[in-house]
Amino acid sequence: MWVVAGCWIDIGGSLGWPGLGSKGWLHCIRLGLGGDVQPDVAGEDRAYNQAAWDFVFLLENADFASPNFHLRLWIGIVLMGESASSLKDPNGPLFYKGSYHLFYQYNPDGAVWGNIVWGHAISRDLIHWRHLPIAMVADHWYDINGVWTGSATVLPDGQVVMLYTGSTNESVQVQNLAYPANLSDPLLVDWVKYSGNPVLVPPSGIHFKDFRDPTTAWSTSEGKWRITIGSKVNKTGISLVYETKDFIRYELLDGLLHAVPGTGMWECVDFYPVSKLEENGLDTSVDGPGVKHVVKASLDDTKIDYYAVGTYDGSSGIWTPDDPKVDVGFGLRYDYGTFYASKTFYDQKRMRRVLWGWIKETDSENADVKKGWASLQGIPRTILFDKKTGSNILQWPIEEVEKLRLNSDEFNELEVKVGSVVSLDVSSGSQLDIMAEFEVDKEALERINGTDVEYKCSASGGAAERGALGPFGLLVLADKNLTEQTPVYFYIAKGADGNLKTFFCTDQSRSSEATDVDKSIYGSTVPVLKGERLHMRILVDHSIVESFAQGGRSCITSRVYPTKAIYGDARLFLFNNATETKITASLKIWQMSSAYIDHS
Repeated sequence: MWVVAGCWIDIGGSLGWPGLGSKGWLHCIRLGLGGDVQPDVAGEDRAYNQAAWDFVFLLENADFASPNFHLRLWIGIVLMGESASSLKDPNGPLFYKGSYHLFYQYNPDGAVWGNIVWGHAISRDLIHWRHLPIAMVADHWYDINGVWTGSATVLPDGQVVMLYTGSTNESVQVQNLAYPANLSDPLLVDWVKYSGNPVLVPPSGIHFKDFRDPTTAWSTSEGKWRITIGSKVNKTGISLVYETKDFIRYELLDGLLHAVPGTGMWECVDFYPVSKLEENGLDTSVDGPGVKHVVKASLDDTKIDYYAVGTYDGSSGIWTPDDPKVDVGFGLRYDYGTFYASKTFYDQKRMRRVLWGWIKETDSENADVKKGWASLQGIPRTILFDKKTGSNILQWPIEEVEKLRLNSDEFNELEVKVGSVVSLDVSSGSQLDIMAEFEVDKEALERINGTDVEYKCSASGGAAERGALGPFGLLVLADKNLTEQTPVYFYIAKGADGNLKTFFCTDQSRSSEATDVDKSIYGSTVPVLKGERLHMRILVDHSIVESFAQGGRSCITSRVYPTKAIYGDARLFLFNNATETKITASLKIWQMSSAYIDHS
């Protein structure tokens, strides 16, 4: 918990509690956070004892490991007498007139599923956000049971088209059109729903509850636009394709963009190009010989985002995976942890493709209700084609997150012996950006054969299961006694043929002393090419751990709930639990500032 060093009233302070303007403040210093001043409750029209009572309420009910640089909702709504709320799928991201917009699935009435409307936030840099008024509510027969997931398309003339799924008064999933009420407003606060909605209803052969989440549109050589929508037929996940000239009248094309038997319902489908030649993103409509296309589907049955790289034939409208063995639903994942319902957009300002993903809660619903909010968005990631492997994408935190870096510590060529844990002297382990490189003893690599070739992160004993060449890595969000810790690590297996297989894993089994939280072990193999050192980057934000291996070939998001390893009590350790090899590690570690989120 916070340690309160002192509190005082400041009447007419220059800072403002959201909704109260610049009135009086009860200020408190929280030790362990660098002595920063946190305004907690206020109001010159309140008695002092009421302000003090509200502050006690905050201390007793707040989530004391709340993320500070991820986009989420504000706990303060509980203090102001409003109900708790929850945030879900990212919707309709776009860049417009100098600002980034993100809409999101939002329940303003509780930290649980239900009453879905569209929240709206705006930013200049994708890190510091301002929440705007609700963009769209469930107020027509065609979306009365929810304003569900949708996507934005910015047309060449500057018009903005928003297609979204509505759940009707009979729970039929239909597609609806909306557009800004005033294109001269850079905030895009007001939205108008097309009077002729819905523009699409489930076609013949598709169940009325299996037709959702339209994508951003891409243009054809004939000057038309195409979108794809997720669905299923029996247990086959499919992606339907529609063509339109005006986003009002649509033609369902013959065939499917893609289909994979046994994968179940596809939702939040995404489809976009990646360049085989350049180090920048591509507009959704770009095609040609130097381009590959990615198909992503969020599998409703497993709540996992799978993707595959392949080739798109614009004339037939069919996409084919480069390697059928790693098709959508069976091969590559965006993230091997808690990351779902993702959506990309093309950032024309920076010429990059940016990925958003929803980080759900993995504790109990009662815990979410108590803390007053639920779920958040992952740090936006850039997406590039991995030209070295030619088979996967690279995901990396947007460079703007580096604006939050403060002081740094460097540790060079640290030797970590077999079975060792090494404490790293950093001021706090709760908000960090960590870059780490590891080298395994070459003699051990040559000497050992036939080790753990069937290893699997999720079925293993985590960081405690010892092998000849692993695990080794970092213990983040650890308390001083290591009763709480979240290991992020590599594990190397070497076959009798001499080939190496490297695994990248996160172990949540000891992440919290709480009993109602997810304690799974996540991860998978990660490609490591000849001559490459093992490299990981970890973003730590109190109770979120986002990890990236080998430049973003593999990613793992962990939603954890430490009870001891919080604020100044959060520590960082190197560890090597291998039985046959020492490791050498070099690290650069930045303390991270908080990203101000304006809820006014």
